[in-house]
Amino acid sequence: MGIDPDFAKKRQKVGTHAGHDVWGPVEPPTKLGIHGTKVAVDFDICTGDGVCIDVCPVSVYEWLDTPGHPTSSKKSDPVRESDCIFCMACEAACPTQAIKISP
Repeated sequence: MGIDPDFAKKRQKVGTHAGHDVWGPVEPPTKLGIHGTKVAVDFDICTGDGVCIDVCPVSVYEWLDTPGHPTSSKKSDPVRESDCIFCMACEAACPTQAIKISP
């Protein structure tokens, strides 16, 4: 099961991180929520394989250490969300469908 495409309607914004919104629930280290809005990554299903980092032509993502999370100890964080050109390469490449791009 991938990221909920309607997360912004169903979840509450609980803060910001590196210039993007964070959508709850957030209960570290096991629940980290969704990071980003236009470029949204569900940290709770992201396995940290980094394919999104590799395929992004404008370097939207950077690694973020997430020690103690059950799926991986690092996540692809959309720190340059505003630079996204909406090519959808990351969304298409994500093996767990943890990314939702919303132009």
